[in-house]
Amino acid sequence: MAMTTFEFEKPIVDLEARLAELRQREAAGEDVASELHVAEIELQKTRETIYRNLTPHQRVLIARHFDRPHSLDYIRALFEQFTELHGDRQFRDDPSVVCGFGFFQGRPMAVIGQQKGKDVKENVARNFGMMHPEGYRKALRVMKLADKFRRPIAIFVDTPGAYPGIGAEERGQAEAIARNIMEMFTLSVPIVVIIIGEGASGGALGIGVGDRVLMLENAWYSVISPEGCASILWRDAKMAPVAAANLKLTAPDLLQLGIIDDIIAEPLGGAHRDPLVAIENVRVALEQALGELIPLAPDMLRRLRHEKYRAMGKFIEEVSETAEEAAGDATPAQTFRPPRSRKL
Repeated sequence: MAMTTFEFEKPIVDLEARLAELRQREAAGEDVASELHVAEIELQKTRETIYRNLTPHQRVLIARHFDRPHSLDYIRALFEQFTELHGDRQFRDDPSVVCGFGFFQGRPMAVIGQQKGKDVKENVARNFGMMHPEGYRKALRVMKLADKFRRPIAIFVDTPGAYPGIGAEERGQAEAIARNIMEMFTLSVPIVVIIIGEGASGGALGIGVGDRVLMLENAWYSVISPEGCASILWRDAKMAPVAAANLKLTAPDLLQLGIIDDIIAEPLGGAHRDPLVAIENVRVALEQALGELIPLAPDMLRRLRHEKYRAMGKFIEEVSETAEEAAGDATPAQTFRPPRSRKL
């Protein structure tokens, strides 16, 4: 099957089609070696230009790609003898999150991962990676088992948000997320959180407290999705690219702000272009993080975890409008303007 492509990738798709045509002609006996060489160079330059200059919203689109490796892809590739645990011992099992134990390079570990589907049918079964309260309680049950038996914890974050349905609210969605955040600060074992795709709002934070928070190059992590932000501020989801640019949700932005600890490189064009390379990069990053954390005593781990999150938060003052905007030349799509307060 052909891989899904985005509008901004159209120049690459056109050049790939041209290259395929030239190779067919070459196979048929035509002398197109010089044209082929030029096309290959042009394709590589175009890929570099586009993928090295992605906008925040383009990164959001890549993070949502159906063929991008999901949590189970990483778990199956990196952890041996993985045994999944089900249920929260209160209500039911939540298939949107996978929890269990396995061995990473011979070391027993707990593993938690939000799981999306590879197609619509699987996405429906996995609730599109949106956890219910019982999912957070299942994750906490596994984390406490890991703490009891001194097992480090690896967590893969990939969700568009916690499930917002009435049933989830009735069963204590907000309380479950808040309790997880509180309890994760008390755990005495290393916690490595890896944001592999989408990291939206409390849905991500409910399993997102870590001694090391790592993030794939084209993932995103924010209090709200660009579409949700645009719908609130402008009543128009089409303003999502503007919202994405102002939410500072990309890995470079979050590293600069001290929200994450490191960026994991992806293959050019995204993890879906070469999943094996992406998985290997995650393996190296996880190995390095565990090497730094495992030698630390439990009290030191907890203290450093508290200090890490207490130190978060920066304020950046910016001029609210440029001279051109003051003159009325800028359009709403060119700048972020929070709604002004109105007297009722």
